[in-house]
Amino acid sequence: MKTIPLLMAALLAGCASKPLPPDWQANAKGALDASVDDYLKGHTAASNAEFREARAETTATGRLDHVAQVELVRCAAQVASLVFEDCPGYAALATDATPAQRAYAAYLAGQWDGLDVALLPEQHRAVVGGGALETIADPLARLVAAGAQFKASRITPAGIALAVDTASTQGWRRPLLAWLGVQAQRAEAAGDTAAQAAIERRRKLAGGQ
Repeated sequence: MKTIPLLMAALLAGCASKPLPPDWQANAKGALDASVDDYLKGHTAASNAEFREARAETTATGRLDHVAQVELVRCAAQVASLVFEDCPGYAALATDATPAQRAYAAYLAGQWDGLDVALLPEQHRAVVGGGALETIADPLARLVAAGAQFKASRITPAGIALAVDTASTQGWRRPLLAWLGVQAQRAEAAGDTAAQAAIERRRKLAGGQ
């Protein structure tokens, strides 16, 4: 029984020796995660408000690379939804971004020629070399990779179908509508009116019609 107080003391000492992360990290991550989730679900106003909170928490550090990372996460959610903007928030910070961040930004933009793949997040490295999207376990990372492939003109019909299924399974309305739109265009180009009609019914349902 005497060992129990000693054990508790050791555990408490161990906890005390590990300082808690600063509040801004938890606050920024929580707000950024919520912003991405709301964006994918199509809740634009909520997403924008949460993103502003995440950015405000991060700018308090005065670290340009930290803020660049927040902006890149937002850009990645847009790429997953086939929204290919210039990511002005990140562009304003690109000079002070890390080499890994610049590589990821190029990856998102479909600028794969000469890209240093080793600098990319691990789950995205194989994609540049023609790896299958289904090997990416995380649904958001898989959709981001599909969007990057689409931008780089390397997406396959199977990849498009996987992106549709991924967005549908997660209940992410915004990317689902975007990827169904790609499928509809392909069906129209192929003259497959039955497939096009079926896809349009899905789009109307997902769009709340």
